[in-house]
Amino acid sequence: MAKLIKKETKFGTLPVFLTAISTILGAVMFLRFGYSVGSVGFIGTIAIIFIGHLVTIPTAMAIAEIATNQKVEGGGEYYIISRSFGINIGAAIGIALYLSQAISIAFYIIAFAEAFDPVIAWVSDNYEIIINDKRYISIPAVLFLSILMLTKGADLGMKMLYIVVVTLFASLLLFFMGETGYSSQVAEVSFTERLTDNNSFFIVFGIIFPAFTGMTAGVGLSGDLKDPKKSIPWGTLSATIIGMVIYVFIAFKLYTNASPEDLINDQLIMSKIALWGPIIPIGLAAATISSALGSIMVAPRTLQALASDKVFPTAKINSFLSAGRKDSNEPINATLITVGLALFFVAMGSIDTVAQVISMFFMVTYGAICTISFFQHFAADPSYRPAFRSKWYISLLGAFMCLFLMFKMEPGYAFASIFIMILIYLALSKTSEDKEGMAKIFQGVIFQLIREIQVFIQKAEKDDDNWRPSVICISGDSFERPAAFELMRWISHRYGFGTYLHFINGYYSKETKELSQGELKRLIRAADLSDSNVYVDTMVSPSYTTAIAQALQLPSVSGKENNMILFEFSKQNPEGLEKIMNNYSMVRTSGFDTCILASSEKGLDIKSEIHIWIKPSDYINSNLMILLGYVIIGHPQWKKAEIKIFAIMPQEKVHEEKTELLNLIKAGRLPISAQNVNIIKKEEHKNIKAIINEYSKDSDLTIVGFRSEAIKQLGEELFQGYDDIGNVLFVNSTKSKIIS
Repeated sequence: MAKLIKKETKFGTLPVFLTAISTILGAVMFLRFGYSVGSVGFIGTIAIIFIGHLVTIPTAMAIAEIATNQKVEGGGEYYIISRSFGINIGAAIGIALYLSQAISIAFYIIAFAEAFDPVIAWVSDNYEIIINDKRYISIPAVLFLSILMLTKGADLGMKMLYIVVVTLFASLLLFFMGETGYSSQVAEVSFTERLTDNNSFFIVFGIIFPAFTGMTAGVGLSGDLKDPKKSIPWGTLSATIIGMVIYVFIAFKLYTNASPEDLINDQLIMSKIALWGPIIPIGLAAATISSALGSIMVAPRTLQALASDKVFPTAKINSFLSAGRKDSNEPINATLITVGLALFFVAMGSIDTVAQVISMFFMVTYGAICTISFFQHFAADPSYRPAFRSKWYISLLGAFMCLFLMFKMEPGYAFASIFIMILIYLALSKTSEDKEGMAKIFQGVIFQLIREIQVFIQKAEKDDDNWRPSVICISGDSFERPAAFELMRWISHRYGFGTYLHFINGYYSKETKELSQGELKRLIRAADLSDSNVYVDTMVSPSYTTAIAQALQLPSVSGKENNMILFEFSKQNPEGLEKIMNNYSMVRTSGFDTCILASSEKGLDIKSEIHIWIKPSDYINSNLMILLGYVIIGHPQWKKAEIKIFAIMPQEKVHEEKTELLNLIKAGRLPISAQNVNIIKKEEHKNIKAIINEYSKDSDLTIVGFRSEAIKQLGEELFQGYDDIGNVLFVNSTKSKIIS
């Protein structure tokens, strides 16, 4: 941010109000309000006023809220927004804000030239000098104001403020005191009367909307206020609401004192109605020159502030635009660029064209401010504590209205404006990744949303019919053998939820904390590179047993309770199996389903087949095994894979088991082909492990069930002897699952 010259703060709320109201009641009021009333009627104009303020009031409230969030220094809207929400967001909005401010100079100067209509007519009548092009007035006026600003600086604007406000209110007073007698000539005034060949409602709206956009002008005084947290909200909102009321009365006065034809064809119709006609051009000139001075003062400072925050692509551009006069830091170079931009739009000459361009830029800026305010309400950021608070639904209304009106006014410009703003934000995020942006706000919003959802799920009735795995895995070999993490990744991709814990053996201390943080970063990086949906974390515990006990009590990332635990050991070096066996009874007591992965050095590059083996003892396990197979092939890496079911049954049950499996397939509850169901008759002399080794030697993953009672009898031997096949997933279910 550009260095600001320290001053003794002395202003209260009144200067904020006067600055805003003098900008609101400006060029459009004098030159185009009659055109609006004549084109869309009194009711149509009231609708324009009302709809316009559905944008400006939420924006004024959002600005007031943002401005009261922190200690407010100089720098106006850009400084306040960027310091509240980060440079990336602030700069994206700030560039659009700067363009609207710079183009406003052209708008006000073109309007200023219109005030010379009576003078041009008088010169033509008396001296026969005809001036057909008002750019002979507007272009020198821009150059004169530029020289004035470069030599006199910002102090000039405040000195003129009170003179302008007095002139402005005098012109309004004389306008309301005037009368044309038009209403007495008409038996009945129709509030819907309008010309039939008028422009469409939203074209007129685009021309009139800049009349309502001066409400944030007072924010530019932020560095000169005694109590900005009080003065900005009160001054801004009061000016907005009073301006709206005055516009309603002006529309009524115009409608009852001039015909639609006169309102459209005479842009200075207010002078025909006023008690003393010349006061209207004088008021117009005072209001427009003051607003132009304000814009030519604020716009370069916004550009200078943007450059000081190094938001532009090269150091040379930033250095050039941020340069200021040594004694006062007046933005010399930024002023020259701004003047050049203003001259370009002045050359257009048409106040209506420039008004529509300004409307689009203001809509983009205001819409972005309201959107950020809306998200901030849900993010619940502890550092966001404004003294004045708007409401989330008011900010949402403002954002929606901006988007709606942009596309109603000019869809092409709307698409272009939004696209350019998003492009600016993305470019800034790329070049300045260390600066805060939308990610921080969205992160807060997501945190709050997740919290609400998790609480809702916890309170909701448990639906056992719609079972899905919520798995927790704890492993100390995360970086030596990634097989367990891979399996978690497949389960968690679409249908399940997974929490992967890297176990660190030791007591919690400063050293182990630092170690766990480093390991967590490695895990997150690995999870990110593999595009996983697994939640990863570390756990420091003095033993594997205590780590499992802690893990079993952890809440699930899904909001539902965890219902399954996954262990892993190496078939080549099965020393980890003993630790699993020693803790199995504790896991069983918890009621969790248990999966034990025997990982092999045999690769899983093809991923074409999953074999599921159902034995006579797998009555409870079978459905869980089938469901896990279905869950795993939901991962993209398994998209070309197929499930094959092998059921080893006694002779008398072969037909019954095959019929049941085929019925499940027919009903669409098993995603496998009937030809992939193999019923193998159990032969007493043949070992089941030998059968599995024979049939599944080419399987990419083999799923086998086991019973808790068998562990008591066989221990580690139960999981050994599958040497001819690759990875084996042993599954134990606490109760039978429903395949729905």
